[in-house]
Amino acid sequence: MPPLPYAPRVYDPRRVAYAAELAQGTDRFREPRREDCPWCGSARLRTRLRAPDLLQRKPGTFALDQCRDCGHAFQNPRLTPAGLAFYHRDFDESDPDGLPDPVLAGRRGRRRHRGDAHLMRGVGEPESWLDVGTGHAHFPAAAREVFPYTSFDGLDPSPRVQAARAAGRIEEAHVGHLADPRVAERLRGRYDVVSMFHHLAHAPDPRAELRGALTVLRPGGHLLIELPDPRSAPALLLGRWWLPHGQPRHLHLPPLANLRAELESAGCTVLVTDRRTPHTPDDLSAALALALAHLLPAPDAPWRSAPPSTARRLLRTVLATATSPLVDVAALLDLALSPLLRRTPGLSNAYRVVARRDTA
Repeated sequence: MPPLPYAPRVYDPRRVAYAAELAQGTDRFREPRREDCPWCGSARLRTRLRAPDLLQRKPGTFALDQCRDCGHAFQNPRLTPAGLAFYHRDFDESDPDGLPDPVLAGRRGRRRHRGDAHLMRGVGEPESWLDVGTGHAHFPAAAREVFPYTSFDGLDPSPRVQAARAAGRIEEAHVGHLADPRVAERLRGRYDVVSMFHHLAHAPDPRAELRGALTVLRPGGHLLIELPDPRSAPALLLGRWWLPHGQPRHLHLPPLANLRAELESAGCTVLVTDRRTPHTPDDLSAALALALAHLLPAPDAPWRSAPPSTARRLLRTVLATATSPLVDVAALLDLALSPLLRRTPGLSNAYRVVARRDTA
């Protein structure tokens, strides 16, 4: 057998496995490029940005296109299932590599999860709730403090959901996607509430995910969706450094108007649209952290052909320590600006929709 072009110098089973994968090239991880919008079918597309994998530094550059007619932003060409598996492997969005503590502190915490759950107090006490894309199920664990008599289940494409059930954060764990008819039919009509926090951005087919969510909802049940706002000022100004652009793991970023129209056409009544509450104060600090991490020497990772030298490790440590106060200052600025950004149209970086399923 000829030597691998990425052959590791030090034996590491994970490094060897990645070397074997990379030896086959990364073109197989991409579907053919689309010439039309997956949301409205328009051929009037423009390239919104190109970016490498800024968080894990796995190989490849990825394009995010935007429809000039409906505003839908989507990865083009899109990753195949094998590509999604490759770029999601060894990645945890609750603790991504390269983002220091001040940025992570601005992201979703237990207090914010409880606030998200309180949003549904106005529709009564749900009997059953499915959190889609639940990951480690931190949201259901916090939401149970608001709804102690509600049965919380979780669905996620990764085995993390099974570990969450073992930890007692949810009662039932389901692995897969709601876009899979087998999953949706198995759960048909079981839930009063289905929540999706930033999940649709990862879904290969967000419309199919929405159809699956309406399938598992009971008539009169409620759908709670939150997404990054691709039309917000931070998204437009920061470009590739805006954290929710999230290449290569974010596949779709539909604007609020598109999502609302889709829900209404599916027989739902949109009860709430909110840009103020879901704003996350981390735009500047996350962008700075991403830019600095991109400039620093790369950390060790199993997809690299060899571990970095001692000198490069030391240089990375010294530079990371020296630049960390800059991220701290940016994080404080994010918090100071947050009240203004929440209240000013177009400046909040996320939106939320609550819709009721009206049709049987």
